[in-house]
Amino acid sequence: MHKLEQIYEGKAKKVYKTDDPELYIVDYKDDATAFNGLKKGTIAGKGIINNQMSNRLMQMIERKGVPTHFVKELSERETLVKKVSIVPLEVIVRNIAAGSFSKRYGVDEGMVFDEPVIEFSYKNDALGDPLLNTDHALALKVATRTEIDTIKTYALQVNSILKAFWAECGVTLVDFKLEFGKTSDGSIILADEISPDTCRLWDSATGEKLDKDRFRRDLGGVEEAYAEIMKRLVDHEEK
Repeated sequence: MHKLEQIYEGKAKKVYKTDDPELYIVDYKDDATAFNGLKKGTIAGKGIINNQMSNRLMQMIERKGVPTHFVKELSERETLVKKVSIVPLEVIVRNIAAGSFSKRYGVDEGMVFDEPVIEFSYKNDALGDPLLNTDHALALKVATRTEIDTIKTYALQVNSILKAFWAECGVTLVDFKLEFGKTSDGSIILADEISPDTCRLWDSATGEKLDKDRFRRDLGGVEEAYAEIMKRLVDHEEK
């Protein structure tokens, strides 16, 4: 499998074509951004952790019935994935109030919801990724009703899988962001990544934040938190 020209560079990853038109290579960076790119920095080793964690979780999710873009881990920073066109909907699943939800609705962080909350935002940096509902998504032709239903079903399945897994690692899954893509035959599959960049993960015993909020909020110990969450995952695998 040969890596050809770069076709995309985002805040956390680069994407390359390969000599197979249906496969891409994703290369994870150590760059960190927050607040739609207003805050920038570097988290040493983040790309390695995010790549390896995402790949392990994607494989677990796939085994439990949700299709993903994962094909093969190529190196500590690079992964072979299925080519998809990303659906421009960021899907946020919330189990506990935190972050922008708490700010927007004036509720304390830590309020546990009776049922998971799904939010959509329009994936558009220039507009600041505004929230939208299903009717907005249909009006903008972002996705069809069937695709949105599939995305919601998969998102809730992923939530159940990850919540249970992280609980076994002594970690509470507060909320997380997913992105989905369409393969060349039109199938919806889970894409992007699942990592401390895209999830809020709190230590179940102490409530300590083990995710990108440490970077967003200048809490310090960012690298240590990412390393700790990876250690919990690896320790759990070795049990």
